[in-house]
Order: sequence, then structure tokens, then C-alpha cells
Amino acid sequence: MMEKDQLRELLGVTLQRSELPGLGPPSRGKVRDVYDLGERLLIVTTDRISAFDVVLGTVPLKGQVLNTIASHWFEQTRDIVANHVLAVPDPAAMLVRKLQPLPVEVVVRRYITGSLWRAYQQGERDIYGLDLPAGLRADQRLAEPIVTPTTKAEEGEHDAPLSPAEVISRGLVPDSLWRQVVKTALELFARGEELAARQGLILVDTKYEFGLDGDRLLVMDEIHTPDSSRYWEADSYQELFAGGRPQRMLDKENIRQWLIERGFSGAGTPPALSDEVRVDLALTYARLQQRLTGSEPVIDPRPAAERLQANLKQHGLL
Repeated sequence: MMEKDQLRELLGVTLQRSELPGLGPPSRGKVRDVYDLGERLLIVTTDRISAFDVVLGTVPLKGQVLNTIASHWFEQTRDIVANHVLAVPDPAAMLVRKLQPLPVEVVVRRYITGSLWRAYQQGERDIYGLDLPAGLRADQRLAEPIVTPTTKAEEGEHDAPLSPAEVISRGLVPDSLWRQVVKTALELFARGEELAARQGLILVDTKYEFGLDGDRLLVMDEIHTPDSSRYWEADSYQELFAGGRPQRMLDKENIRQWLIERGFSGAGTPPALSDEVRVDLALTYARLQQRLTGSEPVIDPRPAAERLQANLKQHGLL
């Protein structure tokens, strides 16, 4: 089992940004650096950590954990929908088919928590076009999973809630395709719930991104990672919910709550992450990888950027 001391030794060799000679400048998102290779993309998942659409710093092993978990889930769900993965040349990199991305993020929620709970607390009942009943409690399981779309914000901006009707009326996704997207997202979520439960985990909610390869719908970007999803420990859920206490979280919500406790929720300057916070989050991510995939992250003694370039050269990509 991975320990904190191993992760502290990696604090100075995280992958803050990739620089790959010969591939040109990438498109840099909050976490991923994307290199356009023509009909393919090389996606490098860095160790950057973001919350409330703000990049906060880096977390050891985070990029390779996200990439490994996403690769695992893409494989576990390929019978439901095809995905964009062509190869995984490095623990933190994925070679993928270039798609036409749909301009909507699809969030599936099984519990009222996070941003949905915060909106509900403030009296919003029709957010995302929902008709939420009165009397719900934080972290309560919903009768059925719900789909809550959002816009895809530009870097530095915040995603905005959409109702399913707005997705269609604004011309973001045609009606028939949107129905296929929703059906696919719910099937993916059901598979995620099932497999997470076998490991004693609750898949609370998650984000999916889809793209088109011609007329064919594919899932892309990441799937069921601790950046795009919430996971709770199943064995303590009912007791904590009954007592109105926070759930045992194994995802990025830990850092969101840490920020909120310090008065930051997206506006102004975020508090600096201490090394201990970075190590704690790294340990949470690493242990979740082991739970979900059956394997711990491999610790390479080289700096992450050096390892990445060596592996890409070995695979003929540099």
C-alpha cells in the first residue's frame, strides 16, 4: 500500500506542463495538454489540480492516476459505447482518435450533493430544468439518476447549467442525438455504479463528454476518474447520512471543501496548497486507483517530464 513518504519525495518532480519538441505548442486546458497530430490527438494528463475552474498547483502522480483510471473505464465500457482511445504510450498520455466534440458536458447525478446541493440550499428548485421536491437533505440518494447538462466554458470561465430542453432549443445538440447521448450516459453510469459497488464504493455523480466520428457517437476525454466523478465509501454512507455528517470522499471534492472552508469558491485568489494537502490528495487518488483497477500507480524515479519524453520516443511519437 502506497504511503505518504513515497509521495513527499515526488513533490519536486511533478508534471506541471508538458513541452514536447517537434509537436508544436499544445492546447492547454486546466489539466490536460492536447497536441494535434492531424487525424489523431496526443493527450497528456498533467499533475495540475484545479477546482472551481481555477488551477491551484500540482499533485504528485495525479496525471498518471487519472490517465490509468480513464483507460480502465474506457475498456470496461466499450460494449456500451465506443471510445476515442488508440494507445496509451505513457502512464500520463493517451493517443486518441480526433472527434467532433459535442458542445455540452453531460453530468449524471445519483445523489444531491456538491453544486446541486448548494443551489438547492439557496432555494433553487428548477435548476437544470428539474422540479426538485422540498425536504431533500444533503447527500440524499435520488429516486433515479438525473442528467444535468452544462456548457463547456472557455479557460478561466465557469461552466453554466443547462436544461435538456435548452440543449435542443439553443441548437447545441439535435434532438435525436441528444436522446442517444442521454441513454448512453445513463448506461455508462449504471455500469460505473455496478463495478464501483463491487469495490465497496459509491459512484455519486460523474461527467461525460461525447464526440462524433462521422455519424458515430463516442465517449471521450475521461471517464469515472476522481477529477470527473465523486466517489464515497459505501460502508459508512447510511450512518453518516443519518447523522448529517460529511461522507468519506475519495475524489477532488476533498480539495473543493478545503477551499470552501477557507472562503474560496471561484472568485478572488485561492489559498496556496501546502505540501501536506498535496500529499494527502495524492494518496487519496493513488488508493482509489488501486481500488478501481487493482493496481497501484508505478513510481518512476525519473522526473515525470523526462519519463514522458522517453516513452513517447519509444513509441515513435517524438
